[in-house]
Amino acid sequence: MGCMDTKILEDIGFSNAEIKVYLALLELGTTSAGPLLEKSGLQNSVVHFILNKLVERGFVSFVKEGKRNQYQAVNPRHIIDVLNEKKERFEAIIPELLLKQNLAKAKPEIVTFRGIRGIKELLLELLEAGGNEHHTFGSSVKSLMLGDKWWVSYHKKRAQKDISAKLLFNESLRQWCDVNKYPQATYKFTSLGFEPLTETIIRNDKIGIIIWSDKPLGVLIHQQEAAESYEKFFQLMWNASP
Repeated sequence: MGCMDTKILEDIGFSNAEIKVYLALLELGTTSAGPLLEKSGLQNSVVHFILNKLVERGFVSFVKEGKRNQYQAVNPRHIIDVLNEKKERFEAIIPELLLKQNLAKAKPEIVTFRGIRGIKELLLELLEAGGNEHHTFGSSVKSLMLGDKWWVSYHKKRAQKDISAKLLFNESLRQWCDVNKYPQATYKFTSLGFEPLTETIIRNDKIGIIIWSDKPLGVLIHQQEAAESYEKFFQLMWNASP
């Protein structure tokens, strides 16, 4: 009989010393600790410690004969029963583990941006957000602080990704848009009687909120439910606008 590969016993949780004692017991049958010491090559204290552990785990049984314990390895098939029991216990908690994973994925991610460079970063993040619709409301003439060329280039990149845009701009941008036509874009304009400072962009599961103050501020929210809520609000405003 060839040399047995005992690595699988390590893989299922046996230490090296436990493997030596268990295999020695299988070969010796019912035995006291003495012959185990000789066959396993381990120290007396180690053998007794390992025997106690194997008894606790249900892999070794013993009976007392006078002052001595007589040990015996249980049928190796019992290890399969133990592994199956562990598998069943693990399967029972899988739904809970998956719930924890999904909750972690669903946690909203919020990032803030400052200044013109920061707002450009935010907008480029939105450009990579996936989906096939770009929806904007609240844009005013103050958004042009990023530069005409930059905006035209940005929307060209958007169109190259085959993302169409619905843009609900303030009236103050109408003449600018007449000159700077964005590809794959539909415009509507609102006359609010004041210049809104806040612009909101919805892209897939992300929302960008930009405050066009002299030093602009931006917030990028990455959360599916929030994006869906903002999208419904956008549709209401879009449909109500002439």
